[in-house]
Amino acid sequence: MAITYNIRYTGKENSVSFFLQEMKDSGTVDAIRAEKGNIRYEYYWSLDDPQTVLLIDSWESQADLDAHHESPMMKTIISLREKYDIRMTVERYIRAEDIPSDYVYIRK
Repeated sequence: MAITYNIRYTGKENSVSFFLQEMKDSGTVDAIRAEKGNIRYEYYWSLDDPQTVLLIDSWESQADLDAHHESPMMKTIISLREKYDIRMTVERYIRAEDIPSDYVYIRK
């Protein structure tokens, strides 16, 4: 069953922009996308708050997510969040496609 996190990163004075640029420039974003089980790793800017970005982070299984949490990339992410004083909120979801009773309401 796929697992998806919506992670909102918030900072001050363009710190989120600097955080994301360093995530990209360091190769961390590409490395995460190449990890076994990664389905989606995408950032989106908030229209209402330019200091907030949404990360949609999806994994094929809990085991893949656990391996990611133990990876060197996680240490880099934590270090960069501290460097740029990034705050976050996290919501965890499962795909509607994985719940047969919900899937019937999805129009493709």
